[in-house]
Amino acid sequence: MRVFNCDHCGHLVFFDSVRCLHCGSELAFLPDQMSMAALTPAPQDGPDLWRRRGRRGTSEYSGRLYRMCRHHTNLQACNFAVPANDFADLCVSCRQTRVLPDLSDASNLRRWKQVEAAKRQLFYTLARLGLEPVPGTAGPVFEFLADLPGGPPVLTGHLGGTITLNVAEADDEERARRRIALGEPYRTLIGHLRHESGHFYWDQLVRDGGQLEAFRAVFGDERADYAAALNAHYARGMDLGDWATRHVSAYAASHPWEDWAETWAHYLHMIDLLETAASYQTGVTVPDPNSPARHHVTDPFAVPRPLFQDMVRQWVPLTLMLNSLNRSLGQDDAYPFALSSGAMVKLRFVHDLVQAQFLRRAPQAGTPA
Repeated sequence: MRVFNCDHCGHLVFFDSVRCLHCGSELAFLPDQMSMAALTPAPQDGPDLWRRRGRRGTSEYSGRLYRMCRHHTNLQACNFAVPANDFADLCVSCRQTRVLPDLSDASNLRRWKQVEAAKRQLFYTLARLGLEPVPGTAGPVFEFLADLPGGPPVLTGHLGGTITLNVAEADDEERARRRIALGEPYRTLIGHLRHESGHFYWDQLVRDGGQLEAFRAVFGDERADYAAALNAHYARGMDLGDWATRHVSAYAASHPWEDWAETWAHYLHMIDLLETAASYQTGVTVPDPNSPARHHVTDPFAVPRPLFQDMVRQWVPLTLMLNSLNRSLGQDDAYPFALSSGAMVKLRFVHDLVQAQFLRRAPQAGTPA
């Protein structure tokens, strides 16, 4: 995630911070403002209310009142705040989760906290892109489940607007086991959520957005038998053919729906990494004795927003540097992909749909550009 500053003392803080280590202020993320804020108790205004602290004499000192999300108060599991005039006891992210695992099991509680943290990161990115639902529209709902002894395994997936995730994916060893068994180079909680959100937004932006023919021209015909396509994909084992010329991953080659979801996830990877790098004012020079090129990373949410081709020009050297840094620490590549021109065409398709949706909804969504 990008970095923030405490709006009381200016010290560096992070998206998941709950206290400023410099001034001691309580911190919360304010989804209505899309910002981190220092809060101070306001018992004179009502029980469990907090007032935005800020710095007196500045625009941040708004005096707005908030409550902490119930999952923060009861379980120390969330750092989002709820405006005092919103009578829900859960924040906008936590209230999207419809089913929880048995939290009396300490392992499930730990796993669920990690999953919700990844979901808040997804919420942030979708909101910045103008994709979080506005009044009168439906958003994705989530079911986070654990396998039960003797019961069927919980499968991660999307169906009819509901995203299901097996909380066992929060365990590093389990996630690594599944990644190796499936021959995947990358498997993370945020990757799962980004992928499954892609299926939800395919319904919203492609199917219901009148883009089916345009989608089929780029990704193929999604009416192909889905179950048969996945069975054929897994039956091939590691012999997956020349998928890299047109797809972002091997799994993307299994079916047009999965091609879209994998491409969507990669687009969110790109947006998040560029925003994080821009918040550190990152510049990258690719070593080349003949013509070294310097790339200054631009915030993808800058006004005006950067062109897709400019983001790609910055993305490629940024991932090279990221992977080199990881290798210097003895870690695997953080981004183990090399995107072909065919995959870039699909990323551009996703970008154009997202930007068109943002431009249509920005006036009423109130999302900062």
